[in-house]
Amino acid sequence: MKEIPDHTAVRVALWRALHVQIDAPPHVLEDEVGLQLVAPRDDWRSRGDMHPEALKRVRASMVARARFIEDLVIREYGRGVRQYVILGSGLDTFAERRRELDELKIFEIDRPETLTWKKQRLMELGIGIPKGLRFVPVDFEAGSLWQEQLGNAGFDRSRPAVVTCTGVSLYLTREANLETLRQVAAFAPGSTLAMTFILPMDLIDPEDRPMQAAAEKGARAGGTPFISFFSPEEMSELAREAGFKKIEIVPGTNLGQRYFTGRTDGLYPSNSEQFLVAGT
Repeated sequence: MKEIPDHTAVRVALWRALHVQIDAPPHVLEDEVGLQLVAPRDDWRSRGDMHPEALKRVRASMVARARFIEDLVIREYGRGVRQYVILGSGLDTFAERRRELDELKIFEIDRPETLTWKKQRLMELGIGIPKGLRFVPVDFEAGSLWQEQLGNAGFDRSRPAVVTCTGVSLYLTREANLETLRQVAAFAPGSTLAMTFILPMDLIDPEDRPMQAAAEKGARAGGTPFISFFSPEEMSELAREAGFKKIEIVPGTNLGQRYFTGRTDGLYPSNSEQFLVAGT
């Protein structure tokens, strides 16, 4: 089995598992399924990007991000929404962990090699493919359109959906982000989009700027430079331009208050990544 191509997806999965293994309860999210999928070497916790203290706020941000989305999907499921679309799904494990939502159709959109790898690992581990999970392979480099592939996988455009897109906007141009927003804004009334974006450096808390600068340097060196940064006002305007009527910005501090209040270990998310939550 070759290593999964997307190293970012691996890091995020390992950070979620690290939270369970080294941070004190209560845990914001219980997710070690990604760790099982990756099956890293025994010394994975000694990796530089797993440093328990230096990257504590990054780890907190990743589990806060996942928990926020999980709560959003469960809330909308309670309101009758039965479709969940994950753009750039990577090693998302919602479908594997929340099987009780048995009426929910989950569409994971990513590169063909990523989804093939994940499907094979799920079968090898005996976890299996959850009943509602649909893999939607899209060859973005060949110009494939994700919304067409989504329809081929059984997505019903006449019914509302939750759409999430995390850790993607920073790699896209403003125009590409706007086009993605326009496509989701055309979904059925009652649909909700949750998308993360990164603040410009001057809006990031001073204590988080060195960490952000290091992340940008590493991304450039790895051939995947960060392209787009947005202030909350700029992201709100982009969503309005795309056609959304209901727009909310959820800052990292909001997630901190929601999920980390009362902790005594200093675990708290950075404010560098924020959420756009927009409704049709």
